[in-house]
Amino acid sequence: MPRDVIIALDFNSAEEVFSFLSRFEGQKPYVKVGMELFYAEGPSIVRELKSRGYKVFLDLKLHDIPNTVKKSMSVLKNLGADMVNIHASGTIKMISAALEGLVDGLEPRPLLIAVTQLTSTSEDRMKSELLINETMENTVIHYAKNTKLAGGDGIVCSPLEVRSVKKACGNDFITITPGIRLVGDDAGDQARITTPQKAAELGSDYIVVGRSITAATNPLAAYNECVSQFKGKV
Repeated sequence: MPRDVIIALDFNSAEEVFSFLSRFEGQKPYVKVGMELFYAEGPSIVRELKSRGYKVFLDLKLHDIPNTVKKSMSVLKNLGADMVNIHASGTIKMISAALEGLVDGLEPRPLLIAVTQLTSTSEDRMKSELLINETMENTVIHYAKNTKLAGGDGIVCSPLEVRSVKKACGNDFITITPGIRLVGDDAGDQARITTPQKAAELGSDYIVVGRSITAATNPLAAYNECVSQFKGKV
């Protein structure tokens, strides 16, 4: 499976986004539109990015009753995003409903990805605050199996869980891994992080990189370094 680096466009306006992307000298990196940007600019930001030739991961992490998620996905699919996501903790029925919303009259459909446990969540916090009395690895694997059973294409997890997920769900099951930092960068609010090189060694299919690129003095150089580390290990 080909690997790719996805840049998290954690900005709050289209103006900031396209000013940032103008520094990439004709390159068209895969980009992620999260809640901050989507809530600020609405669906038009996805359409505009697609019209300019970018692949888009629409990261809204839907989590609601199955019927609401199905109807929401039936609307979101028309934006042209290449990848969309939901929370795996919404249950198999919710994940299946999301897929129903995506396949209704659209080909090819976006990839459906389920978020397992956020990379800002430590195992201790998962147990004490969420009352999940399992290891992080077992929890992520269980959510991954549920996602595959429901027809989803893959999951979001830490690179630290990728090998176990691939063993449980197969090499074709997609793993998207945030919590990526270049050596020397601040971990910020992330609890489970690795470098692009380590993520490649662990078998991640996609890495999501935010501040290590967007806050860099030279974002293009930081992006190229991430690509070199990650794709160089294929």
